[in-house]
Formats: sequence, C-alpha cells, structure tokens
Amino acid sequence: MRVKLRNPDRELHVAGPRKVHDVLIELGVDPDTVLVIRQKALITREERLADDDEIEIRPVISGGSNPGMKCKRCRGPAVIEVRRHNASFCQECFEHHVREQVRRAIKSHDMIRPGDRILVAVSGGKDSLALWDVLLELDYRVSGLYLGLGIGEYSDRSGDVTRAFAREREAELIEVDLRADYGFDIPTAGRTGSRSTCAVCGLSKRYVFNRTALEHGFDVVATGHNLDDEAATLLGNTLRWDTEYIARQSPVLPAREDGMVKKVKPLYRLSELETAAYSFLRGIDYVVEECPLVAGNTQLRYKEAMNAIESRSPGTKAQFFMGYLDKAAHLFSSEDRATLTACEECGQPTTGRFCAFCRARAQVLGRTLLAPEDLQTVGELSEEVLPAELYGTADRS
Repeated sequence: MRVKLRNPDRELHVAGPRKVHDVLIELGVDPDTVLVIRQKALITREERLADDDEIEIRPVISGGSNPGMKCKRCRGPAVIEVRRHNASFCQECFEHHVREQVRRAIKSHDMIRPGDRILVAVSGGKDSLALWDVLLELDYRVSGLYLGLGIGEYSDRSGDVTRAFAREREAELIEVDLRADYGFDIPTAGRTGSRSTCAVCGLSKRYVFNRTALEHGFDVVATGHNLDDEAATLLGNTLRWDTEYIARQSPVLPAREDGMVKKVKPLYRLSELETAAYSFLRGIDYVVEECPLVAGNTQLRYKEAMNAIESRSPGTKAQFFMGYLDKAAHLFSSEDRATLTACEECGQPTTGRFCAFCRARAQVLGRTLLAPEDLQTVGELSEEVLPAELYGTADRS
C-alpha cells in the first residue's frame, strides 16, 4: 500500500493487508498524535488496509475511534476518539463538543460580552481557523487579522488559505504585511537582530495585533492558543521558575485604559488533537506544514515532553494546566502593574521611552531612535540585549 506522511511530506510503500495500528507501529508513529485518512475519510486504528490502499498520515491529529465504539452523546457510530475524556463522538456530536468547550471557556472567564467586536489573529493554521469558524458559528461579531511575515512559500500558502476561508464565509479579513508596513520581514530580522527569529516573530505579532485592534475599534483580540500550547508554556516557565511569566499566563489578559486591548484564548480547553480533527471534519483547508524557521524552538521540546507523558496517561495536560488555573494561579498573581506610557516612536503603550517592537525594528533596519535624555536611559536600554548605539548618544556636558 502507498502511505503519504505529512510534515515533512514523503511517500512510502508498506506491505499489506494489515490493520492501521500495525502500520503505525512499523513506522514508529504514535497513534494518538495522527489522523489516518483514506479517500478523504477518517479511518480508525483498527481498520484493515488492503495491499492496494492509499492512506495519508497527518500529524498532531487524533486517529479515530475503535470500530463498534458508540458516540458518547447520541450512541451513533463514532468517528473520533478523545482519550483524555474517555469518550468517542460522531462527527455532528464532536463538532458540538468543540463548540461547547469554547462556550464554557468564554463564559467561565467572561471573555466576550454582548456587543463586543472580536478580532481573531489568524495564521492559516488549524487552531486559528478553527477558532474563527467556531466564533462565526456562535454568531459573534468577529473579523480576522492576517499578518504577512515574509517567510517565502510558507507565508504565501498561509495567506492564500486564510483569504479563501474568509471568502467562503463572507467574513471580514484585515491584512497587515510586515515588510510593506514596517520595512522588514521575519527572516531578515532573524539574521540581523539580536533577538532570535521566534522571539522577534512573537514580538511583532503581539505589537501588530494590539495596534490593529486599537486602530479599528475592536474590543477583544482572540488567539488560537490551545491546551497543548498552554501546558507546554506552563511547563517551561515552571522548570525555570519564571514567576513573572507564570503570573501572566491566563486565558484572559484584561484591557487597560493605557492602550492594551483585551486578549483571550477561547481554545484553552481543547487539545491540539481536537482542534485539528475539528478543522478536518469541517472541511477547513489549513496549512499542515510547520514554519520552516521553527526548528530548535524550545517550546517544541516542552510539547514533546508533555506528549510523551500524555501518551501513557491521557488527561495529564488538562490536569496540569486546569489545576494551575484552579489551585495555583492566584498564588502568583499580583496587583502591581507597571505604569505604561506612549512610545516616543510609535505611540503604543510601553514601560520605557520606546516600545520593544520599535527597538527591535530600529536594530534590524540600522536606524537610530531619538536620543535618550540621560546615560541612565542608555544603560537601561543596553540591558535589553540591544546595543546602546541604536538610541544615539546623550549630551554628557
């Protein structure tokens, strides 16, 4: 049989007939981290494959339920298994399950209020498109924001997928291009700046999301962070005992009158497996490939560690992160918040004279920001791993 493996794409020929589960074992693939597709339909891990079958093994998606399993909700034939819930679902009930988890997340943390305008940060991946789809299905006032990062064919494909999604649903899509609007792209920033590629990418996204929401009058910015993302982030912050970041990890970051729009994560109750399966079953075309610049990202190592534990103890990720929210988050929270002022370069909120984005952008473009008023400011800026020369020189006389 012919087997197409995704991310990276490659094809293999495997002898048959045999069960899907046996093929996955031979290929060294964890059945709980993939979806197996034959003729555009999900098949279970116990399905028997013929020698002339063609299948696709797509990563980070659940592999379906055992034959004969019934849907937990309607008792009809199941098509997907969610081991951490010890449950299987038919397609209709699984889609209901996903929407219900989003509803519960929104209600329990007062994420969205009646009349709010929501801006979903969309990348072309499964999580952000699934979130946009769910919020549209729930009749929220929601638009999409796509940020072009300039990462070659990967960004081209991401943009095309996002635009097609918006057209199909007649939904508003706002586009920002990093190079056209700010003079640099992520590959260039990674080569010339002092921050890592992923760091400057994350910084740019946070800046553009907040600025665009403010300029267009949105009340809430929603991102597609899922349970896997949150559990991996919490693991990394806990291993380093980075209490400042632990304290800020929440499904909701409230709005601030000094220029910060409310940020929410409605998918935090859903695993990566569930969002990917939802996207597939809803017929959402999304970018399966990982960003080509993500190799070596520390976050991926934390995800791998959590996946290894989850494969043996389903539900560990949920227990870890939900337990933190219920029992420990208040221990790290603090009412002390830094005073924000307008960045002297762009006007966006910051704790210093210049925001982190403008500092990073200045270094990438080789520009000098306004001269600091005194040597103390130069020193403070230099401590942020960016050279003091970027900011000009203070008058020492």
